[in-house]
Amino acid sequence: MTEDTRLVAGRYQVGELVGRGGMSDVHKGVDTRLGRTVAIKLLKTSLATDPVFRTRFRQEAQAAARMAHPTIVRVFDAGEETITGPGGAEAQLPFIVMEYVEGTLLRDIIKRGPLDPSEAVRITEGILTALEYSHRAGVVHRDIKPGNVMITKTGQVKVMDFGIARAISDSSTTVAQTTAILGTASYFSPEQAKGETVDARTDLYSTGVVLFEMLTGKPPFRAETPVAVAYQHVSETPVKPSSINSRVSPALDTVVMRALAKDRFERYQSAAEFRDDVEIAGQGRVPIHKTFDETAGLFGAPPPRTSGSELALKQLTEDDRMVRTQNRPPVVWIWAGIASIAVIIFAVVFWVLSLTPTQVLPDTSREVPNLAGMTYDQAQTALQEDDLAATRVDVPSETVEVDQVIETMPPAGTIVSPGQVVKVSVSTGKQPVEIPDLTNLPLGQAEAALATAGLTLGTVDRENSPTVLADVVLRSDPAAKAAGHAGDTVNLVVSSGVVTIPDVVGQPLGSATVVLTGESLQLVVTPQPDPACPAQPGSPVTQQSLAPGDVPQKSAVTLTYCAGDAQPEAPAG
Repeated sequence: MTEDTRLVAGRYQVGELVGRGGMSDVHKGVDTRLGRTVAIKLLKTSLATDPVFRTRFRQEAQAAARMAHPTIVRVFDAGEETITGPGGAEAQLPFIVMEYVEGTLLRDIIKRGPLDPSEAVRITEGILTALEYSHRAGVVHRDIKPGNVMITKTGQVKVMDFGIARAISDSSTTVAQTTAILGTASYFSPEQAKGETVDARTDLYSTGVVLFEMLTGKPPFRAETPVAVAYQHVSETPVKPSSINSRVSPALDTVVMRALAKDRFERYQSAAEFRDDVEIAGQGRVPIHKTFDETAGLFGAPPPRTSGSELALKQLTEDDRMVRTQNRPPVVWIWAGIASIAVIIFAVVFWVLSLTPTQVLPDTSREVPNLAGMTYDQAQTALQEDDLAATRVDVPSETVEVDQVIETMPPAGTIVSPGQVVKVSVSTGKQPVEIPDLTNLPLGQAEAALATAGLTLGTVDRENSPTVLADVVLRSDPAAKAAGHAGDTVNLVVSSGVVTIPDVVGQPLGSATVVLTGESLQLVVTPQPDPACPAQPGSPVTQQSLAPGDVPQKSAVTLTYCAGDAQPEAPAG
């Protein structure tokens, strides 16, 4: 069986090779059950022999499949296919079936040279939006690099391969072995290079490397071996992007250098914080570096730094070899201290228990009200009554009516200071969408085009056509170029691949031929004279080779008519 006709899991037809990586090959394919185009990733056989890796691979693919976001390439299915090796031995080959995205890898775009800073900012915001969603879902990518970012034909950012790198990093691999799988160490975080535990901030470091490369055309660290590159990530400070590309602003320099901080507690602590600073820097303003106390939360406080005196005290208490130079305090002092502490604890507990709960906020605090369902004017008035300010952000919504508030940022119930600016998201209704022209597209491609446009496939009706192949779209309802909205249903009429032949027996041969070869049928007609019966005026058809009903397009039909000599009339009387 050739690769182009191979079926995976009995339903996914493997097609042409569209990508090759250090750990897998990606093929364009077709889901034969749903008739849609997919991407099929087949893990290389050399990596599929470890049962532990296969198990983790499957678990991570399942975790990635639960994520549904416009900036993330969807995972539809995953499993293992039994294959037969060269020696006849059977092996299990893991596979992942993903959304097929037509576009260009960011890696290939960067090869053309540095991107315009505004475009680099836009792409980075897309990557960080995907990471914010995945981090909230508890999935750390661990392999953010230009080769895992796709830019679609419409400019949308799509991040790929969620969860696969996690399965690799959880295995017992060295830096060199991991590099062989991932293809490059240029995007490693310092903690990855040192073999330490990684978290979401590892993805943010790698995103900083990608932003640096988009702005300059090359990664911040380069060397002859992956191990040397990993060492640079740990020990060397990168140059500012503006020293390579003069079009890079000081604001973007600031963002990149913070993202590439060696100490993860000095980096951005969340994708949202990183994206906000990128947006500010894209407007030419230098972001204000917040202290750790303002940003800490998800990862806790940074590890404490032990001073010299603290270290000496620790040694004094732990080193049995050091000799004390002072006698212990009198026992009465010890008991007096214990009694004092007990009195203080009792007083504190009594004070806490005697507190009366109150719902009244102090004058220095305000609670963001729930504005959902209000108009913007009503929301603005409600905020002003609480000494808060409003700023409007228009957002498409499939569920909230036009001009009604969807949500606020900070969310309702958040305690803020007077004068706080609250971002009010107001619905503009469903996202306007133009119905794409699906004429002459196969049904699977038409469904994919509808999904890309944010539309839903409705009913599929079949209609006879003498020329259009079976399951190819004849027209849509609404028609092409019509105005619609995201989520709308589009019904399709596709070719049945057949035509309906009528009963022409008894009709004159010429008339029957015109009907069968006409525009609506376009069949191939062959007249067949029958000398066994006398000819008649108009040569009426006595027999047709195809019975009335549905027949394949361009079918050949033979029409038989009488062509024998006419019998002489018998004499009268």
